[in-house]
Amino acid sequence: MNGVGIAGALTVELGGEPLVLLPQKAAFWPRERMLIVADIHFGKAAAFRSFGIPVPKGTTTENLLALDALIELTGANHVLFLGDFLHARAAHAASTQAAMLAWRRRRCELVLTLVRGNHDKHAGDPAGELGIDLVDEPWTVGPYSFCHHPDIAAPGYVLAGHVHPVYVLATRSDALRLPCFIAGPTRMILPSFGAFTGGHALRPEPGERVWVSSGEAVHSVR
Repeated sequence: MNGVGIAGALTVELGGEPLVLLPQKAAFWPRERMLIVADIHFGKAAAFRSFGIPVPKGTTTENLLALDALIELTGANHVLFLGDFLHARAAHAASTQAAMLAWRRRRCELVLTLVRGNHDKHAGDPAGELGIDLVDEPWTVGPYSFCHHPDIAAPGYVLAGHVHPVYVLATRSDALRLPCFIAGPTRMILPSFGAFTGGHALRPEPGERVWVSSGEAVHSVR
């Protein structure tokens, strides 16, 4: 079924609750008005440039604009990051921090929570001025245990990231890699939300469901 009137979204039941899968590679939990985002990797491009690798600028702004659009679209009052908020210590660069702090001042009413991921441990916690509640995995609210790593033992249905899953749709002459949500009986892995983060092709296990995002809509493929 369509997700709470959002174009291209799909509502599924996971952990006994309706959860809206968004074509913008995030999920929305209507009961809690919570926007759930995995692997945004702020500062990844800056980290590459610090090693002299020429990569595009503007990914921080792109990520923040994408968050803004989804907050407006869903009416979320809580944004939950499933780990890897910062990519590396280079994400503490003045320009990256200034953009994030300016965004936070405009979004001061939002509750922000970060479930620490492996990159966060190396990058260090976000600046305190961002007002982000920092928690370790698993962080359980209602039926869901929010994690970064998908295979961690947890009391609830796990929603996780870390893997950056994509699904390959192939014909005899061509193939298309699309970001995907992949769900089994005890956990779902969300696609990477961040710009400039890449993806890892996954082969679903028996009994797992897969939904791909075309960028405009979420589609079930198995």
